[in-house]
Amino acid sequence: MTLTIRRVTENDYDDVRRITRDAYLHAGYFDAADHPYVQVLADVEHRAEHAEVWVGEDDGVVIGSFAITFEGQRYTDIAIAGELEFRMLAVDPAVQRGGYGRRMVEWIIDYARTVDGVEAVSLTSGTDMVRAHRLYESLGFERVPSRDWWVPGEDIELWVFRLEL
Repeated sequence: MTLTIRRVTENDYDDVRRITRDAYLHAGYFDAADHPYVQVLADVEHRAEHAEVWVGEDDGVVIGSFAITFEGQRYTDIAIAGELEFRMLAVDPAVQRGGYGRRMVEWIIDYARTVDGVEAVSLTSGTDMVRAHRLYESLGFERVPSRDWWVPGEDIELWVFRLEL
């Protein structure tokens, strides 16, 4: 595995759209590509305009992506002052379980340590995203139940995880 992480370019948008959509659908988090949140995941152009979108590449092939946000930004769900939040982490189902998700989260943690004023990394995760929870906890993230929240208008609870740097 030769993972390179870099900022997204317009040439990557279709790959990021496909990978993100396929990863969430493959995992069973949503049952249809026309689910409203799957449509949000597919709108890479909007995400790149309002957040830092990054891609992971192996040998020049995009295999995953994620978005980074900070307090008060449009794509931020839960980041407070001093936190970097990452969202929409996705690895192409064709290469899942190859360590790419772990390497991307490790990169996010290392990146957060270089950002002035950032003292922690935070994220939200669906209660049923058990594999992701194990990954986050293995890297030192801890649940913060007092910050858990419900998606407005949906019966979906999201758990908050946080890693103090």
